[in-house]
Amino acid sequence: MKRGHTGHYLPISTLGETCRAFVPAPLPPEPALYMDDRLQDLAQQASLALGRLDGISTPLPEPHHMLYSYIRKEAVLSSQIEGTQSSLSDLLLYEAEGSPGVPVDDVREVSNCAAALEHGIQLLREGLPLSLRLIREVHGTLLRDGRGADKHPGEFRRSQNWIGGTRPGNARHVPPPPDAVIECMGALENFLHGQPVATPVLIRAALAHVQFETIHPFLDGNGRTGRLLITFLLHAEGLLSQPLLYLSLYFKQHRSRYYELLQSVRTEGDWEEWIEFFLEGIIAVASQAAGTARRLLALFQGHQQQVRGLGRLTSSALRLMDHLQRHPVTTATAVAADTGMSFHTAQKMFAALQSLGIVTEGTGRKYGRFYTYTGYLDILNEGTQSPN
Repeated sequence: MKRGHTGHYLPISTLGETCRAFVPAPLPPEPALYMDDRLQDLAQQASLALGRLDGISTPLPEPHHMLYSYIRKEAVLSSQIEGTQSSLSDLLLYEAEGSPGVPVDDVREVSNCAAALEHGIQLLREGLPLSLRLIREVHGTLLRDGRGADKHPGEFRRSQNWIGGTRPGNARHVPPPPDAVIECMGALENFLHGQPVATPVLIRAALAHVQFETIHPFLDGNGRTGRLLITFLLHAEGLLSQPLLYLSLYFKQHRSRYYELLQSVRTEGDWEEWIEFFLEGIIAVASQAAGTARRLLALFQGHQQQVRGLGRLTSSALRLMDHLQRHPVTTATAVAADTGMSFHTAQKMFAALQSLGIVTEGTGRKYGRFYTYTGYLDILNEGTQSPN
């Protein structure tokens, strides 16, 4: 439905020129969404896909094992949309105290994104509602060091920004002026809580993501924070007991269409076309995540069965397997600190798992070795290869 502009323009003067900033109208859209049979069917399919994903993750013996790497996969994808060159392997190597094969600023940025996601989920589990406070705290973690650390982490902007173009005058989108940010974000917070009218969670997530990107409340990190907001809402509303669904891969694969639809909502008010795209993404990504969870579970079970054939080494080798499920790139030092086994025993267990083809050693050195749980990382790496 073409509604025209979904807000109003304000003339502003910035950087020595006059231009127009766009202030979005509060959600929900007016006139109301037209949920035809196609959209209603997609919404039902998306809910069922999320339910299947949740049904797979719930009975996993240690779902938090996969969360460590899932969260980092999302961080890599979300940051790649912003132009970083870091891969999942780079990030895991960096976190294992290694030297990644890309600029440290890139991998530090991705590591901060993972930490921001984990911090937000933890705040929700501690009872903090999805609120402006939570969003600011998450943003503060996202830009805590490295690139963007000088862009006022955790604070809504007090100066004008723009999207696309070299200056506000030729930008694709000029967000609200700084003195309108708090009012816009306050209205968005109300909408996240189902006010002024209750809105189904998936539709609420779709609308809220566009609204956040349109407001662009921070000087930097808006895209990553806006994508995290989807995950936080789905988790906070109980659609997923474990936050195993992230849309960054879908947005990365359809990047041009994604940005085109965001702008189309602002200029034409075609919320329904965006919702269709969003729901199709939920269906695709939830189905893919469920398939990945099944493959990883089968991989873990198969390798544990192999390890149980190691005789007297079995107990220590299973402890190493437990560590590898949480840290698929690691060192003997890290294993010793995590499991309590000695450094010598950890090295011995790595040798045993190497003989079974479960892990590989990537340095070829006698000291300072890094080991990779190859099968696990191969599955997780799908779609995350750095766009060189």
